[in-house]
Amino acid sequence: MQRLALFDLDNTLIDLDAAFLLWAHEFAEGHRLSRKAVDHLVKLDRNGLPHRELFFTKVRERFKLSAPATELWAAYRQRMPHLVECRPEVIDALADLRASGWRVGIVTNGTADNQLGKLQRTGLADTVDGYALSGIEGIRKPNVALFEIAARRCGVSLTDGGWMVGDHPASDIGGGHSAGLRTIWIDRRTWASHEHSPDHVVTDVIHAMDILRAAGE
Repeated sequence: MQRLALFDLDNTLIDLDAAFLLWAHEFAEGHRLSRKAVDHLVKLDRNGLPHRELFFTKVRERFKLSAPATELWAAYRQRMPHLVECRPEVIDALADLRASGWRVGIVTNGTADNQLGKLQRTGLADTVDGYALSGIEGIRKPNVALFEIAARRCGVSLTDGGWMVGDHPASDIGGGHSAGLRTIWIDRRTWASHEHSPDHVVTDVIHAMDILRAAGE
């Protein structure tokens, strides 16, 4: 198996939940909402709505805001890249993987402006060999085609295998298996019944990279 490691972005390489909480506090303060509004925003976020535009439609209705949902969503996309962080040890571990002969890529769903902004501001865009964003390519995980694009931008093909690391059971683990990759699940939620089970389960992406290094020896 070739040394190819593909990573999800949100809540894998970066802690999106922490950034969302910062945003929720800013949003509540900016719109003069009560502190209870922050709890409502976090709860609504964790309900797993299929699209942020629907999220902001519900937010607008709940707090009787005058701005259109599309405007609220656009402001969120503009702000979020400034709130997310990638820990220095994660950047260093990715660099170490590449230095030891691994090809490293990122495969993420999300709008182009939001996800690309996160990659650029955290330095991840310059740390990996390549990336594939659903908002640019017009296809989403678990579609195998997005994994293929990421692998190709890393200079390799999926035909020789590799690894996918992520927190989403269907998009990352199911998609990774469909792409012929071994998988490592970042355990951030209860594992429901899914067709494919991960090869490894960890609670932090650093531990996932330890597994990769051991597998590549």
